[in-house]
Amino acid sequence: MSQTVDRALSILPLLAEGPADLGQVADRLGVHKSTALRLLRTLHEHGMVYRQSDQRYRLGARLIALAQEAMENLDIREIAHPHLVRLNELCGHTVHLAVYEEAEVLYIDKVESRYPVRMYSRIGKPVAITVAAVAKLLLADLPEAELRALAEKLDYPLYTARSTPNAPAFLKELERVREQGWATDLGGHEESINCVAAPIRGADGKVVAAMSVSAPNVVVTAEELLTLLPQVRRTADAISGEYSGRTTAKDPKDTV
Repeated sequence: MSQTVDRALSILPLLAEGPADLGQVADRLGVHKSTALRLLRTLHEHGMVYRQSDQRYRLGARLIALAQEAMENLDIREIAHPHLVRLNELCGHTVHLAVYEEAEVLYIDKVESRYPVRMYSRIGKPVAITVAAVAKLLLADLPEAELRALAEKLDYPLYTARSTPNAPAFLKELERVREQGWATDLGGHEESINCVAAPIRGADGKVVAAMSVSAPNVVVTAEELLTLLPQVRRTADAISGEYSGRTTAKDPKDTV
């Protein structure tokens, strides 16, 4: 029975490459055509594959619908939290998780710093969208037309001398963030707070969330905080792998 299941599941990656006929499926599995046909018929009955008019098979709508439903029901916060906790244990600084929803970037999780001097932030609170490192990552991944339209609508408050002053500067910064794959906020929102962030991606490569490490400069300098970037990126990559199904859950200490 396990061999039958293994063979049936092996058909799906083949069909993900494009439609295939019975002979191609049999050759890939290394079985007789009659065996391949039985497997295809069973998958067809369950909506996992579909037989076209040219007698070739492709992935079925039921499989695609199940994948979409599974993705919609994934809780990025639940998956990310153990990784955020472990990173916090190693570096001691505040760790955030944020998502983009309805033209706002919101913190959805936070692990507090162990130092007495901390930054103020709250789960559910929108971030300063034009300066926050997590916001830069989330917005940089938007379609170009949507991003430009949003950039023109935003206000650009000058929180500090390092704040993003206008839409052209914002778009230029996001282009740089997109190219390098990470972002910073070095005193752009509060003079005394620095932040480094990395993206979390889904199975399609799109950014679904962003995570960051933040600290006051009385605790650690901006230069010292930037040395944590490799750990932050490895943690984000580990969360991405688990969220997208490329890897299984591990002890978060293995990722940082």
